[in-house]
Amino acid sequence: MAPYAAPQHQVDIDSHRPIMSLSTPPRNCGDHASTYHWDTIREFADPTERVKKLVFTQSDCVAESTLYGSRSYEEHTIVCCSTMSGCPIGCRFCGSGDFFIRKLSASEIVSQAQYILENCIDGIDPTCIQKLDIRVMSMGEPLLNTSLWQAFHYLHALYPHATLQISTSAPDIDWSWVLDMSVAIPSVALQFSVHESTNQARDALIPFKRKLSLEGIADIGIAWHRTTGRRPSFNYCAHGCNVDQADADRLTGLFPPAIWDATVSVICERNEFQRAHNQHQHILALDFSSKLASRGFKVRIENPPAVETIGGGCGQLWFVQEWMRAHPSLVRRSVGNSLPARHPSPSRSVQSAADLCV
Repeated sequence: MAPYAAPQHQVDIDSHRPIMSLSTPPRNCGDHASTYHWDTIREFADPTERVKKLVFTQSDCVAESTLYGSRSYEEHTIVCCSTMSGCPIGCRFCGSGDFFIRKLSASEIVSQAQYILENCIDGIDPTCIQKLDIRVMSMGEPLLNTSLWQAFHYLHALYPHATLQISTSAPDIDWSWVLDMSVAIPSVALQFSVHESTNQARDALIPFKRKLSLEGIADIGIAWHRTTGRRPSFNYCAHGCNVDQADADRLTGLFPPAIWDATVSVICERNEFQRAHNQHQHILALDFSSKLASRGFKVRIENPPAVETIGGGCGQLWFVQEWMRAHPSLVRRSVGNSLPARHPSPSRSVQSAADLCV
């Protein structure tokens, strides 16, 4: 079969409407077969931020991936992929928190990263990227999809120098396969979406019932650390009601800095065209990250670019929401469907702590 020739992509940033829509025929990728078997792939780009959003659709599902470049793709490239179409977890800050369609197959997961790395990084050979991160954190709970192991096997074979990061809300599953996979594939990294310092607050944010408590997450993270020799991390969405010294103390008691790393994330607006109040959210994240660092954590701040142009942040998923509204017969309601969404708090000029709550 002739090599796949990627078309030139053009996008209209102001209107958020694609100028091009392409069909992607099956492609044989040698010993590590993965196919571009999506019906359409649309690309949206914010050229000022070196961010691209890819929307993959078939007749019965939609997936969304995001490409982030650092100062250059050669220096650091991040690809965030979907593992499900929609999500059953129901997180109240997430654009896919209301609906679920189905799990994606291994080839559907792999083809997102492969398409991006073969067509969207300015012709750069992926093997020349100094730091390549492929993260399953765009849409879907990866550990409720056991096809992830096969997908990671393919991705590790295709891109052996890439870090393969799982970002999980920690469903209550048999974790033995996750431990086995992490041993078999030494580039697997594990991050838990903790987001709150108490189980009560976390249950309100993540209403899925069959998930681990914070104490359960701590136990699994330590087991993963002992099994792999690598450090787990937790992700924490800072907002006006969870950034006190007491929150930092609770997290330190649960997740000892000798074992755990921390990521503090800026909350992004899930609703299209609503401004994200990003500066205020960034201040909250900076302030809380300093509290964790003073307690011994190695802390990374996650402040995604292009949040107000193409929905570049984790959980925004504007184009997925648009597709689901257009295909109501295919979607099922998640556990969070009838619950209020969480949004970034508007400013520090409000009058009370309650007004600052997300």
